[in-house]
Amino acid sequence: MRSRILYLRSPQWADLLARPDQLIAGAGFREVKNIARNRAGFLATPQGVVFVKRFAPGSWFEGLLETARGSRAARSLRAAAILERAGFLAPAPLAACEEVSAGAVKTSWIFSEALSGARVFSAFIERGHGTAQEDQRRRREALGAVAACVRLLHDAGLFASDLQETNLMLEEQEGRLRIYFVDLDGFRRLKRVSWKHRRRNLVQLDRSVGRFMSRPERLRFLYTYLGLEDRRAVRTLVAPLMEERSRKEREFARRRARRSRKAKGLLARFLRRDSVAPELSQPT
Repeated sequence: MRSRILYLRSPQWADLLARPDQLIAGAGFREVKNIARNRAGFLATPQGVVFVKRFAPGSWFEGLLETARGSRAARSLRAAAILERAGFLAPAPLAACEEVSAGAVKTSWIFSEALSGARVFSAFIERGHGTAQEDQRRRREALGAVAACVRLLHDAGLFASDLQETNLMLEEQEGRLRIYFVDLDGFRRLKRVSWKHRRRNLVQLDRSVGRFMSRPERLRFLYTYLGLEDRRAVRTLVAPLMEERSRKEREFARRRARRSRKAKGLLARFLRRDSVAPELSQPT
């Protein structure tokens, strides 16, 4: 297996790419995410705390596809550059590399600045930070700012395949609200972001952050995004959005049911095998 450097902001970050597996196995790593193909967390370094993400394709074939189209770390780097040129905020990349075996990407890594003062969208608009009036004002301003930012993103020809609320981080800095896009490997530039793509992002946001918002807040979010004062015009667009959301919820429920049936089937086979094993081992 060989490693190739994709990016170094400066030579001082080269040590991160020399032994990334050892770094995240040490005491200086604080994990925040660990799923089959993705591990992430905060890492203490001599230069300060950074954020690290490790991506692993699910198979050799998927790794081969990543070799052709770019690993998730490489795509994250490209997206960060595109967002910066377009005037949007994202964590600044510090270092990135790929590990390749048998012509396929086995793992890819990206180290970026840690947004230690920012919080995910839903946490930022939580109630209880002040009086009811202050909370209401803060939520209204944050929801309006995010809706306007997403509209500007789409108008700039940028689309994210997975615009969940956890991929938006907000921070108040010197009286100004800063909105960061994270998990960048799903971003891409299009000639024009169609209504179909826009609707997909709006549904993703509504499904993820909508449960933390009242119905009037969700409608106001749409009004701001669409830039329409005529509420009747907005209502004609809300119905297809809600239909799309319902369809996504049904798909999610079906996938969850299939996974549950598969897990039960595997458990049943294991129990049957376990029950007959002693009989097979008895002498005749």
